[in-house]
Amino acid sequence: MSFFDSEIVQEEAKNLFQDYQSLIQLGSSYGKFDREGKIMYIEQMEAIMDRYKVFMKRFELSEDFSAQMTVEQLKTQLGQFGMTPQQMFDQMQQTLNRMKSQIDK
Repeated sequence: MSFFDSEIVQEEAKNLFQDYQSLIQLGSSYGKFDREGKIMYIEQMEAIMDRYKVFMKRFELSEDFSAQMTVEQLKTQLGQFGMTPQQMFDQMQQTLNRMKSQIDK
């Protein structure tokens, strides 16, 4: 069975994408959130990022050809911006840390 044929992989990918899209839409109103709302938003973004890291690690550890190709495609796409997957995660964390530092401003 291919990595992408797994119902677990398909379900997690779907949930991860839907949750991320919902947070991005919600984030368009971030400036209107009160302090607690901003904290909740940042915490939810961190949770999504953690889920995404775990999901990507599954790809990296899989011996499935399609999973390995997905990892290579991501590396190639990020490489066009001079970035590695780890740098992408680091940059996302920096952004969230900056948002945390500005909550009371």
